[in-house]
Amino acid sequence: MKLLRVKPGEEVIETLTRRAAEEGITNGAIVSLIGAVDECAISNMLAGDAGTDIVNEYRQPLELSGTGEIRDGKVHVHVVLGQEGDKALAGHLHRARVETFFVHAYTIALEEG
Repeated sequence: MKLLRVKPGEEVIETLTRRAAEEGITNGAIVSLIGAVDECAISNMLAGDAGTDIVNEYRQPLELSGTGEIRDGKVHVHVVLGQEGDKALAGHLHRARVETFFVHAYTIALEEG
């Protein structure tokens, strides 16, 4: 298992993509993603049209938990985000910025073949 760290000042998806490549992970599982972000964009499918995503942006501190995969070097993550007032947001993570906190991704590379 490899720990991929996202530090203050970094964007989550870009950093995880870069760090996975540095670690030689082309295909793998992100078995746990934990931390907090200061802003993000997530999407959900439209109820009447699963082929259409609705992207929403949030600019506030959000606690983050998630899982995902790395496929052909591309990072794909789904998250649950905790918002002030005990509210939760969930969806496909398009981007997220860490400024105050951190994000840790615990990953396992898949064997080729």
